[in-house]
Amino acid sequence: MNDFFNAAVWEQAWKDESDLNINRMKKNGIDPSRSFDHKAKTFNEQSFSEEGRKRTKRIMNWLEGQGVQFENASVLDIGAASGVFSVPFAERGAHVTAIETSPPQVELLEVNISKFAEDQVKIVPEPFEEIDVVAKGWNQAFDLVFVSMCPVIHNWESVEKVLQCARKFCYISLPVSPAEHSLVNEIWPLITGQPYHTKHMEMGYLLHLLYLKGYAYESLITREVKTTEVSREAALQEAMTWLGHHRLPVDERNRSIVADYLEQAYPSGKVVIQEGGRFGKVLIRLQDHNMYTREL
Repeated sequence: MNDFFNAAVWEQAWKDESDLNINRMKKNGIDPSRSFDHKAKTFNEQSFSEEGRKRTKRIMNWLEGQGVQFENASVLDIGAASGVFSVPFAERGAHVTAIETSPPQVELLEVNISKFAEDQVKIVPEPFEEIDVVAKGWNQAFDLVFVSMCPVIHNWESVEKVLQCARKFCYISLPVSPAEHSLVNEIWPLITGQPYHTKHMEMGYLLHLLYLKGYAYESLITREVKTTEVSREAALQEAMTWLGHHRLPVDERNRSIVADYLEQAYPSGKVVIQEGGRFGKVLIRLQDHNMYTREL
């Protein structure tokens, strides 16, 4: 029970698990920061569709309900993708620094922010992990630091670097459990001989460490699901990417198994996929934490 309240134990456990996952992905030839490059256009279309905008608005309304103000605020959007949040942040009057390194995402982001004044949204195409926060002048420089479903967050050290940039608020979202994906459920038994089972994810480490380290925060866990239709070729590519994320071999044997299954199960050439899962959101109040640490 003592380890339950030992932050060092939780930090090390998160680091060990993260390092293991990252090393296995790299062994399978997957760069976590670039693994969805091939879906950039589709992701952009979904993000700015009517349903996508509703989802974004729900999150922004939740933030505003917690006291976040966007008018004239400085926002650091880490892992901005094509601007799914950078654009609405700017629409509500914020000055946004958008970090994104994926070339296809940056290209789409440039198009999506072209309607704003030149200095309202600034793109930084550098990996956040390689940025010197102090040298960049980012130490407590932003009213809001926003990190949504981004591989930048992978251990407590990465969280501390993100928090270092925030003056008032920091928003982080992570999966609570592995993403639900109907195609993965279908092909998993073919590859492993076992039914697919989910497990808890690193959101638990984040929330518990914030608690142990005296941060004030609000958290929310939701379940969201969407349905898409893709070609058999796109489904094959997506399935192989997911196998890599789940630390299974991305080799010709498994590619052949998945391709044969898709041909038999979806003779029309169109594959209907349901994907989603449970997602955690946390808004950390830096001003309250600074007051807490001064009192200590």
